Amino acid sequence: MSIYVKRLEKLAKTLKKGETAIVFAGLAPESTADSSYRLRTNKNFFYLTGLKCEDYKVAVSCTEKGVKIRLFIEKPNYDVEKWVGRKLTKEQAKEISGIEDIDYTENFTAWLSGMIYSGDTEAVMLDIARYRYNDRERLEEEFAKSITGKYPHVRIGNISNVLASMRVIKEKHEIDQMREAINLTDIGVRRLYEVAEPGMMEYELEAEFAYQLARRGEKNSFETIAASGENGVILHYVSNDNMLKDGTLVLMDLGSEYKEYAADISRTFPVNGKFTERQRQIYEIVLKAQADVIKVMKPGTKFEELNKTCKKSLLASLKKIGLVKNEEELAKYYYHGVSHYLGLDVHDVGPRDTELKAGMVLTVEPGLYIAEENIGIRIEDDVLITKSGNEVLSNMIPKDPDEIEAIMAEAKKRRGSNSTKTAAAAKKNKK
Repeated sequence: MSIYVKRLEKLAKTLKKGETAIVFAGLAPESTADSSYRLRTNKNFFYLTGLKCEDYKVAVSCTEKGVKIRLFIEKPNYDVEKWVGRKLTKEQAKEISGIEDIDYTENFTAWLSGMIYSGDTEAVMLDIARYRYNDRERLEEEFAKSITGKYPHVRIGNISNVLASMRVIKEKHEIDQMREAINLTDIGVRRLYEVAEPGMMEYELEAEFAYQLARRGEKNSFETIAASGENGVILHYVSNDNMLKDGTLVLMDLGSEYKEYAADISRTFPVNGKFTERQRQIYEIVLKAQADVIKVMKPGTKFEELNKTCKKSLLASLKKIGLVKNEEELAKYYYHGVSHYLGLDVHDVGPRDTELKAGMVLTVEPGLYIAEENIGIRIEDDVLITKSGNEVLSNMIPKDPDEIEAIMAEAKKRRGSNSTKTAAAAKKNKK
């Protein structure tokens, strides 16, 4: 039995008789009159099927006769395929998902009408996740209105929280995918240490990281933040259009995606390869706070305890150097949470009012943002909760200030050597 069928059967156990859960793959939104954005498959659909195809649907029905699982895929059509590419056949979809019962999407509404008419489906359970009141209406919400309009006796339910709970604990193969995403991120970050220098543009660092992923067949898990100098105090700075200035820091928040699983890493380093005394002082305070949080990350620790630990550590350190006097003043320099779930989504789904459990993967990202000094520092790693404690999956990505300086110094030395050789060769050719 495939991992996807196992997940679908686990979902089925949360349903009552007469309930049918339907999860949509989604549609690529239009970008202009004649093109669309790249499809970002609904992560819950991918989690349940392993498929990344537009307009697919998977249904799980709990009936008197038992559990029924049916996948609906687009019917292959050569006249369409020669324009947009090949569609999966039923055999290919079965091989990937493990689902035996496969039909075409053109038959979906007739199938659902039959399920309702026969009495096998009295309630339709949808994956409806609305995080903000004014968010645009999703496909599932439109579908819910359609069902209610045509079959007012059919109840609409929500399985979003059920799917979120299923995704919180990562299976071994999921952790393996995340390890690979982190390994790719490590390659990209090390390259940034090597190429960064005053006079570059922030977008050059962004492009360099994307290139390191693209040449390995992968892509970013989210838009890279390359925030130098005063931009480092802006949490979600994505303009990336300023010049790197000598004597400043650059905060990089980035990550690779691998087989739909995300890495999320932040590193802050000196543009010229050498921390100033003040920059190092603040950097080491952030680094200590991260270490303090990681120490308490183990099964049984409450999620909320992570941020409390972070604030306690930052407050004690900042009091010592005289930057703040109390917790109220700390909010001026530290104004975000220290952790979130990581997985198929960068900010992965899951409850916050819970205790940590083995198999969870979370970020740890303390930061300090001192606008009056143009210092913005965030250090972020990805941590797996284990039975005995935790494992920092991204521990290989350099963050020790001495190590960062050494890597950058060696790269600068190589650049200087190459420049000398190039100048010598040019002089020789001129003669």
